[in-house]
Amino acid sequence: MSAGAVFSVILAIGLTALFSAVHKIDEGHTGVYYRGGALLTTTSSPGFHLMLPFITSFKPVQTTLQTDEVKNVPCGTSGGVMIYFDRIEVVNYLLQTAVYDIVKNFTADYDKALIFNKVHHELNQFCSVHNLQEVYIGLFGKGKYQIDENLKMTLQEELTNMAPGIIIQAVRVTKPNIPESIRRNYELMESEKTKLLIAAETQKVVEKEAETERLKAVIEAEKHAQVGEIKFSQKVKEKETEKRISEIEDSAYMARQKAKADADFYSAQRTAEANKMKLTPEYLQLMKFKAIAANSKIYFGSEIPHMFVDSGSTGTPMSSKAMDMLSEGVLDFE
Repeated sequence: MSAGAVFSVILAIGLTALFSAVHKIDEGHTGVYYRGGALLTTTSSPGFHLMLPFITSFKPVQTTLQTDEVKNVPCGTSGGVMIYFDRIEVVNYLLQTAVYDIVKNFTADYDKALIFNKVHHELNQFCSVHNLQEVYIGLFGKGKYQIDENLKMTLQEELTNMAPGIIIQAVRVTKPNIPESIRRNYELMESEKTKLLIAAETQKVVEKEAETERLKAVIEAEKHAQVGEIKFSQKVKEKETEKRISEIEDSAYMARQKAKADADFYSAQRTAEANKMKLTPEYLQLMKFKAIAANSKIYFGSEIPHMFVDSGSTGTPMSSKAMDMLSEGVLDFE
């Protein structure tokens, strides 16, 4: 063999060894190493690393959040009915500090022993103490004994004792498949429940409508009562106002009448006082003459002076001055 061929072989072996020695660990993983089938205590973080070629191998172990799907899990209820869960999802992650111990005790494929097998076991334990009604309907609602929460809690307790470092974040369990005949019965039951709920809701609607009508009637009656009360108050106020106005008008009228009466009294009083002041003999004599003058009859004869004598008096004759005025035609009787 020529020297060039030997060099080529050596170069090829060297390059193969180099490529075998250089390896990469992705982010979110931790590398574990085997030599001769034995697990080495050395672990590596993400990045490029070197190892002995041909005799050392490695495996990346994921330490970030991952979801393990367990499919088609059979489960027997306490009543003896076999049901199947199509898919159970277990969200978990492995602490980086626990990678070596977990891989040493359960290999790099620890999921199979610690997640998949445990889910089968714990779910069967759960179904064996519950009947079909509870597993299929009752425990799927939100509550203390919900299947998801129960399985999560049980898995975490087991893993904390067996393999500390694996954290169960969440468990999601799908609705199980049950025998067709039982499923139809449940569907019929659900249909009847739906009808019952519809009837109950319809009754509530009718009751609510009746209550609404009653409230509307009460509100309408209260409105009419309030309107009537307001109108009554307005009429009362109007009557009180009219009464007050009448009282004011009566008071004004009485005040005017009183003022008028007082004025008449005062006028009469003053007239009486004035008349009293006029009642002198001369004034009375003058008034008598005016009364005689108002007489249209004329008497002639020697007894004329005696006609002016007051029959109720002592016969006082007309004064001589008046007689002279009469005889001279000064006094004119109309």
